[in-house]
Amino acid sequence: MAIAAASVAMMGGSASAAPGDQSTDTVTANVGVESSIALTGLTSSFTLNGLPGATVTDAEAVMMNVNTNNIAGYTVTVQAATSALVGDIGTNTDTIPISALSVVDSSGDFAPLSVSDPVTVYQKTARSATDGDSIVNGYRVAIPFVNDDVYSGTLNYIATTL
Repeated sequence: MAIAAASVAMMGGSASAAPGDQSTDTVTANVGVESSIALTGLTSSFTLNGLPGATVTDAEAVMMNVNTNNIAGYTVTVQAATSALVGDIGTNTDTIPISALSVVDSSGDFAPLSVSDPVTVYQKTARSATDGDSIVNGYRVAIPFVNDDVYSGTLNYIATTL
């Protein structure tokens, strides 16, 4: 019994801390934030109405919102998916070349659309506002001598961080 008491006394004296003693250390908290970009609220369609030979413009045909935290900024481009606008009436064989449709580019001039060359319609060399940047694009069409119809084509918008 004396051996057990001595053993407990030795362990108790060396393993106990006095009240109020502390041991501290630190840890570093890291939050990795990745670059993000979102193009939202894009106008789903627009119509420019006019007679053959007329040039019709809508200064606010397309609206969108771009949100990015990228401090270098971003560009928005648009490119035609097809080389022509096609009529809705099945028997109509007329088309309007996509180059007859122009968009206001980032310099403020009208630039014809193309399937091979995207048109830069907006560029910013800083991140967007917290709620994103509202962007408006104007369009113009030079209507050729074609049948009475509604001619349509798909335009692809792309927002890219710099």
